[in-house]
Amino acid sequence: MSKIGVVIDGRSFEVEIDLRQRAGTEWQVLVNGEQVAVSVPEAGNLGSLEWMLIDGRPHEVVVDTNLHWLRASTGLHRLEVRDLETGVVRPASQDGRVRAPIPGTITRILAEPGTPVETGQILFILEAMKMENPIGSPKAGKFGDLKVKPGQRVMLNEVLAEIG
Repeated sequence: MSKIGVVIDGRSFEVEIDLRQRAGTEWQVLVNGEQVAVSVPEAGNLGSLEWMLIDGRPHEVVVDTNLHWLRASTGLHRLEVRDLETGVVRPASQDGRVRAPIPGTITRILAEPGTPVETGQILFILEAMKMENPIGSPKAGKFGDLKVKPGQRVMLNEVLAEIG
């Protein structure tokens, strides 16, 4: 089972699903701990009109190929999807800048300015959607030029610190 965080128009769901299952079969999915039967008759491409049965009721859905939105009979909805079983992937930075991978609040800083750090060492904990997301160092070096403090809200790609 894979755990996926899904946010639709600001409403969060934790979804557990066996992603190895194939279309044409009924999937048993856990949504916020409740079992839901989902059947996708044909596997198509994202961004095309699809239909599925959810607990026996048909639904037509179009999903953006970048997973930023979905359209259903209820209208267009903002969509965020995240694998809950992996750490936050920090945007690539060859220059040592540590950036926020998602918007949220810095809850902890786990290194002191001026101390040596290793590649991947967790430097910050960023809380977003009631989940703690570790943010690691992009390279080995000296942790310095700290630009945030605990409790501070940050935006996507905001520079948090620099590794020299």
